[in-house]
Amino acid sequence: MTARVALLLVSHSADLARGAAELAGQMAPDVLVRGVGGGPDGGLGTSLDAVQKELGEILATLAEGPVAAGEADGGVVVLGDLGSSVLTVEAALELDDELAEHVVLARAPFVEGAVAAAVTAHGGADLTAVLASANASAAMYQEPDEQGAAPSDAAAPGDESATSRTVTVRNPLGLHARPAALVSRKVAELGAAVTIDGVDASSVLQLMALGATQGRELRVEATGERAAEAVTTVVEMIDGGFGEV
Repeated sequence: MTARVALLLVSHSADLARGAAELAGQMAPDVLVRGVGGGPDGGLGTSLDAVQKELGEILATLAEGPVAAGEADGGVVVLGDLGSSVLTVEAALELDDELAEHVVLARAPFVEGAVAAAVTAHGGADLTAVLASANASAAMYQEPDEQGAAPSDAAAPGDESATSRTVTVRNPLGLHARPAALVSRKVAELGAAVTIDGVDASSVLQLMALGATQGRELRVEATGERAAEAVTTVVEMIDGGFGEV
């Protein structure tokens, strides 16, 4: 089943657009991710016609899929690599009211924003949530004291619904991109508030930023009605080595 929110990655380079789309797509296989790049002459640049064409095709594809009762509204989140690609997308939306109704432009790092948005879309989030996830990816470059306090729904002392366990990373490459995506997607499915060593376990970028290598001990905490189930599930995933051991 394809997620209701798709991504379009607009770059000055066709190769860069394809590569970023491939990476994001591997992190979230149920999400439609496309890349478009290069100018009208085939060199570096962006093409308004190409962007309009891709957006039209993506929306047509989304419209063909079944819509479940109560399912979140679909649409397309667009990321551009440089200023003029952003201007090209803005022009496309200004020229077509129908596109503007279903397409939003993220203000986010090109690769990191694409990965974050794709993983969030994979979990069934709506257009607003996927856009917010992309935009929030810029925070991974901030110093810890600039990122603010831990999420308010993180496990707190005295919270009777909170549960926690520790687990050691077993796979040789640690919590790299693919395992981090698997964990964050599973956490989104469980619907519990989960942290791993204090970071939001539903954020693939925050998990990757931990730099958790083989042998590192991680503390998994959760709150809510399904806290125990969430902790057990995440611990078993990490302890299982993600098929790499």
